[in-house]
Amino acid sequence: MAKALNQLGALEAVKRLQRRELTAVQMARACMARIEQREPTVKAWAALDPAQALAQAQVLDSGAVRGILHGLPLGVKDVLDTQDQPTRYGSGIYSGHQPASDAAVVALCREAGALVLGKTVTTEFATDQPGPTRNPRNTAYTPGGSSSGSAAAVADEMVPLALGTQTAGSLIRPAAYCGIVGFKPTFGRVPRAGMKTLSENLDTIGSLARSVEDVALLASVLMGDARLRDLPDAERPRVGMLRTFQWRHALPETRNAYEEAARQLSRAGAQVEEVALPAQDCSLVQLHADVMAFEAAQALAFERTRCRAQLGGRLLAMLDAGAAIRAEDHEERLLRARQSRGRALLWFDRYDVILAPSTAGEAPFFDQGMGDPLFCRVWSLFGFPAVHLPFAQGPQGLPVGLQAVGAPHTDHRLLAMARWMHGVLQQAD
Repeated sequence: MAKALNQLGALEAVKRLQRRELTAVQMARACMARIEQREPTVKAWAALDPAQALAQAQVLDSGAVRGILHGLPLGVKDVLDTQDQPTRYGSGIYSGHQPASDAAVVALCREAGALVLGKTVTTEFATDQPGPTRNPRNTAYTPGGSSSGSAAAVADEMVPLALGTQTAGSLIRPAAYCGIVGFKPTFGRVPRAGMKTLSENLDTIGSLARSVEDVALLASVLMGDARLRDLPDAERPRVGMLRTFQWRHALPETRNAYEEAARQLSRAGAQVEEVALPAQDCSLVQLHADVMAFEAAQALAFERTRCRAQLGGRLLAMLDAGAAIRAEDHEERLLRARQSRGRALLWFDRYDVILAPSTAGEAPFFDQGMGDPLFCRVWSLFGFPAVHLPFAQGPQGLPVGLQAVGAPHTDHRLLAMARWMHGVLQQAD
């Protein structure tokens, strides 16, 4: 049975769009029909302008093929500025705010031919105050955050691709809860101009899609890296299995996925070993939280000092705690983070890729919050690239997976290995 157009993966769709077997208008209409059907339930979108999207699609159809994303509908997380749609950063403070220009990543995507359908829901300033978005796999559960709308829109086949951001676990965690692929590039590889800053040393813009090849396609535009458009066949990698110091928080479904991944990858020819943990790195989760709080208090100084009554209680508590941290203590924490990062880099002398939990387990119920970014904080602190691979299910039938982590500035190798591992793990399932 043929797939509906909105169900097409990005690579499959863009090939048909570039061959003119499919028009941008047809693709846009299919995605907007899905949005119209499901948005009242999923609530993934903060802003939509169907008439404008169709007009832009007609422009794409009337001219030459624009680029490698030609005609692909795209969701844009609402912490990234858009010139033609409102940008509210998940806060009533910016109700009606209309930026004068696009964020750099949005401009790059448009240059490559992408069609921005709308702005996806973000939590308040990409922190931990939940928005209205529901998990499309089961709406009684959270989609995770803070890239909640982007992950839900991709998982529900409203768009093939979406932009998200991560400061703690805001790409990997919603990808895990919604059962899609999420990619956080090496810190600093993607331009952040036009993004609402939360943390200077942590914020990273990345991609969400339904396959490794599709996140790599979008990442190739964000990173200006043509190697990501044609991932090589990965040799059987040396895989380091890392339980992390947070293993005691892992639920049975994550423990089972971890053990199953080790067995299946080993059977497929990978060299699989457990990674030893340096005892002096046991406090990295708190270190990340403190760095994030200090830098968020600076980045959101206007909102913290002038708009306190409009901030959520949890965000305000974090900002006030961050404002109380001394600069010299922050500098000392950054030094400790660099030292720990140096020790972690030694792992890649022995392993090609690290495989670790993405989340404690399945998505929590919606009214229990967005889940804990516990298993993502260290990789955000180190700035290592990471990609979530969904391949299992938990007791409630919700998605479970693991994240593959690579050495910095080896994003193309990481994605090639991730594609191979994902294929092995999906076959096992």
